[in-house]
Amino acid sequence: MPVTVTAQYEIPDAELRWRFSRSSGPGGQGVNTTDSRVELVFDLAATKVFPESLHERALARLESRLVEGAVVIAASEFRSQLRNREAAAERLGDLLRRAIAAPPPARRATKPSKGQQRRRLEDKRRRGQTKRLRRDTGD
Repeated sequence: MPVTVTAQYEIPDAELRWRFSRSSGPGGQGVNTTDSRVELVFDLAATKVFPESLHERALARLESRLVEGAVVIAASEFRSQLRNREAAAERLGDLLRRAIAAPPPARRATKPSKGQQRRRLEDKRRRGQTKRLRRDTGD
């Protein structure tokens, strides 16, 4: 099953590697016999799914998560291998969607208004007065 990143971009099955192993956690006696843990490996460095600009953005943003240029997603929260496969594919799609997203617009610095400055100073004065009244007078 191909992994959908956005409506435009989809990762074909040929670029995904799946590994299965025994999972810890829920499963009862079956946990020792079924390979329900899933690892999904996607070689981000070698893919041609994204245009060059998005590819570079994704590589830069996911740099700390890459293992030799590949993204590895592990899923073992479900008892069923199929559900874990779906969870891993969904997580990979979300991760890549966030990695290729356009950066947010730059924040325009603004000054606090006169009213905000006045209220802040009044609050500071009031707080200082409260602390002064709590002091030990030495009587």
